[in-house]
Amino acid sequence: MINSLKAFANKRILLLQGPVGPFFYYLSKDLGRVNSTVFKINFHGGDWLFYPRKAVNYRNTLDEWPSFLESFLKKNRIDLILLFGDCRSLHMVARDVAVKCGVQVGVFEEGYIRPYYITLEITGVNANSRIPKNPDFYGALTTTSSKIQSVNPPFLFSMVWAMVYNVFGSLCRPFFPHYKHHRSLSIFDGVCWLKSFWRKQIYKIAECGFQNFLVTQQDKNFFLIPLQVGSDAQIHSHSKFNNVREFIVEVMDSFAQFAPPETLLVFKQHPLERGYSDHSEFIEAKSKYLNISERIMYIHDQHLPTLLSHARGCVLINSTVGLSAIFHGIIVKNMGEAIYDMPGLTFQGELKDFWTSSEKPDHNLYEKFYNYVINATQINGNFYRRIPTKDFQSGVLWE
Repeated sequence: MINSLKAFANKRILLLQGPVGPFFYYLSKDLGRVNSTVFKINFHGGDWLFYPRKAVNYRNTLDEWPSFLESFLKKNRIDLILLFGDCRSLHMVARDVAVKCGVQVGVFEEGYIRPYYITLEITGVNANSRIPKNPDFYGALTTTSSKIQSVNPPFLFSMVWAMVYNVFGSLCRPFFPHYKHHRSLSIFDGVCWLKSFWRKQIYKIAECGFQNFLVTQQDKNFFLIPLQVGSDAQIHSHSKFNNVREFIVEVMDSFAQFAPPETLLVFKQHPLERGYSDHSEFIEAKSKYLNISERIMYIHDQHLPTLLSHARGCVLINSTVGLSAIFHGIIVKNMGEAIYDMPGLTFQGELKDFWTSSEKPDHNLYEKFYNYVINATQINGNFYRRIPTKDFQSGVLWE
């Protein structure tokens, strides 16, 4: 376990791709204060924008990347690689090369517990996490809590960073001709973020009264389906689905056939996908085909904790919403490989049996699991807005 940046003291650390924005730049400054020697490799214009000095710009192909990295690690005597997102092609190769060279890898990811945490784990995150999924492991643990520093949701910061990151990634494409991003990387990406901001205002008006309807007239009578970001690794790497719509189809088909006829199915769009996709017409057409139009809703910006406290159940793909749903005591069916998907926390049967199950999560197991995750893998803060603190405020699963 580590409790601060001192665990990285006197190490030689390589930073690969980080979150959009200056997080890795500031992290390198903090690491320097504990006498770490920091190296950085950029892969496209967005990386370069936020880390323009004292970095190596990799401009070759993915096929050449393993030999380049192995040589780099040996030449610079690297002890540790830090990266964001372990399912990006360059990072998957980097993990394999690191194992070969005996170099540790630390993986950053959005927080398992949100909104006040980010994740840092050794080796991998999400389905690649080393967090135990055996309920017996948590039986002997005592429940402990951690003090946290509240941080305002960083939507505006993340929106601005993402816009300029994608613009520079697109403009500098000639200088990084072989780079392939894990999602769209276009100068027009900023339009999607502006569209997201505009749609958020529109939905406040268009969906006025939706939440009150669900809470008062449909209390414990609706199933909530929080959707994932379409390009997320939780879809393409950690589930059987190729895209969000395949998930929507399977859920709707099962609901139409096996759910009690008086219940509703409520899809909630992911807030970071608001400007990129709209599944309303697709869901409407599918509901008409299944003859369940009156039992389907598609919403965007309702208050999630309130909805969860009144929902009957929740179906999702690895979303962190699953932990919130478990906290609210409702049954959860995960359709992927989430860290919390284990007996006692989530429904382990088939989807067709989920709709009529009365099973509830084990709250004692949840508390122990929740606190273990925080103390073992979470850091109080966020990637998009700098917090005035010198040390990590929590432990990290480390060796």
